[in-house]
Amino acid sequence: MSLPPEKASALKQIIHQQLVKTDVHGRIREVLAETIREELAPEHQQLSTEDLIKALRQRGIIDDVIKEVKFVTDVNEKERTSAPKPSTHFVEREPPILKKSFGWKSFSGTSSGTRASAWPSDGSKMVDATTMLSICDPVHMVLIKTDTFGETTLVASYFLEWRSVLAAENGITNLAVELLGVGTESKVSVGVLNIRLEMYPQLTKTQSPEVTNTQFALERQKTAEKERLFLVYAKQWWREYLQIRPTHNARLVKIFAQDENGVNHPVCSYIRPLRAGRLLDTPRQAARFVSVLGYERAPVIGGGGGKQEQWCTLLAFLCRNKGDCEDHANLLCSLLLGFGLEAFVCVGTKAKGVPHTWVMTCGTDGTITFWESLTGHRYVHRPINPDDPPLVEQPKPLYPYRTIGCIFNHQKFFGNCQPSDAVEVCVFDLHDESKWKPMSGEAIKSVCSPGTTSSVPPFPPLCASSIDAAVVSNEIELQLRILVSEHRKDLGLSTVWDDHLSYLLSPALAAYELERTTSISAGNEEFQDAVRRAVPDGHTFKGFPIHFVYRNARRAFATCLRSPFCEEIICCRGDQVRLAVRVRVFTYPESACAVWIMFACKYRSVL
Repeated sequence: MSLPPEKASALKQIIHQQLVKTDVHGRIREVLAETIREELAPEHQQLSTEDLIKALRQRGIIDDVIKEVKFVTDVNEKERTSAPKPSTHFVEREPPILKKSFGWKSFSGTSSGTRASAWPSDGSKMVDATTMLSICDPVHMVLIKTDTFGETTLVASYFLEWRSVLAAENGITNLAVELLGVGTESKVSVGVLNIRLEMYPQLTKTQSPEVTNTQFALERQKTAEKERLFLVYAKQWWREYLQIRPTHNARLVKIFAQDENGVNHPVCSYIRPLRAGRLLDTPRQAARFVSVLGYERAPVIGGGGGKQEQWCTLLAFLCRNKGDCEDHANLLCSLLLGFGLEAFVCVGTKAKGVPHTWVMTCGTDGTITFWESLTGHRYVHRPINPDDPPLVEQPKPLYPYRTIGCIFNHQKFFGNCQPSDAVEVCVFDLHDESKWKPMSGEAIKSVCSPGTTSSVPPFPPLCASSIDAAVVSNEIELQLRILVSEHRKDLGLSTVWDDHLSYLLSPALAAYELERTTSISAGNEEFQDAVRRAVPDGHTFKGFPIHFVYRNARRAFATCLRSPFCEEIICCRGDQVRLAVRVRVFTYPESACAVWIMFACKYRSVL
């Protein structure tokens, strides 16, 4: 493809300036003279182009020039001058982001150009090609799209078989893979991704294509056999479960679930102990982190009120920063397992029979605690004994759950076979097979243990937040002030801000977040005392706190106006009206955040 004349001229000018800057012509003359004098035999009267290029390369001159010439806009310019894009390309201002995970490493970049590296090692030396061929973990690549409002959309999820590079000549191979959509669009092509794989440093001995192809065929055969055997076992387990009580057919017993690509996996493979390093300190903080990830049900095409089946892999869930209740529950269960708790994902229903998933932990003393992954709330379960006399006082359940069909984690699966599946009367004695029918641990391990090709890929490590909490808090607060002032101006009202009162709202916001994380309320007395001192006698103070998990100021302001109490504060009329607003952003891993906003006003009371 030829460049436009103006681009070609600009490119020539850049190259000429760089050649003059580094005195390449003079260095070439020196190399030419030196090569003729030292390296060529007397009978050679002419110096070939290959000889000159070899000499320049050996002295590093070519590498120096290439390093200095930086084409920082080549991709964008290419996109702007290429032919019209087909419908599979995106028109958003920001390019789609491609995120990858391999083993314990994860990377990020744009889909137009990115670079990643991951090299297994035993700590002392690089592994050889034979050892690398035995690593069956694929490179998981997730493509997301972000619009101008900061909303992310999952575009594609692809598992790359990278080991073909082990048989490539010079350790370099180029691939063109077709990316398919997700969910209801899992059979629709969204584009083609060109990939260049390179082994660095190069292997001393490469594998032959016959060896790698044979390895892949054996792995596929072994995986298919394991999946077949597990399916046979699961069908037999389900028949036995129905024989206990025919009404079990109506219970929510989930053995398999589809991922974002429409591929079925055993539900146990979506769970794996996940340690957050130093990013999360306590199980309750982990629950708070999961709760601030956005909630969004998988889209459904058509009416009927049905729910699209889609359990996202962890990388896809974290890249989107939002997902369904199953995604939240799987992540929270994995984190609680990483903190050493005995945790399970519960599948059942809540009010009005709506399917739902949540997390349960079993204490060493037999205490059963429910964790709502969407809110971070915890509930201690005290079962009701239906055989007790009517006069016996029964505990009143505070949790929103109604029925429970099964529970599972990465090693265990239990089907509820008690006479009633109502949560309030269930007894969680998992060792009693008359109440909970277990699956074989060996059968689960055969298809769900780490390293098996039939399981979902290894979990990527959590990444620290890239958000500057203070900067983002100031930006949102400034935008809200402008929005409030414009709104009041439209109503014919003037706006006077009280910076001191705004600052005094900070302790309250910090206390709210602390309470959400630890269930401990602290600092309320100091906040009330400071407000009393800031509000003169004869004046009235009103405050309205609200919580969001996104950073869009305009969207938050529109939501606040839907509250009559908040609208009353923002549109306050009266004598000596002073307004205040304070924003606090609390950051969590994966750039998740809790945004607390508090609007307040004080005015002179007129009877």
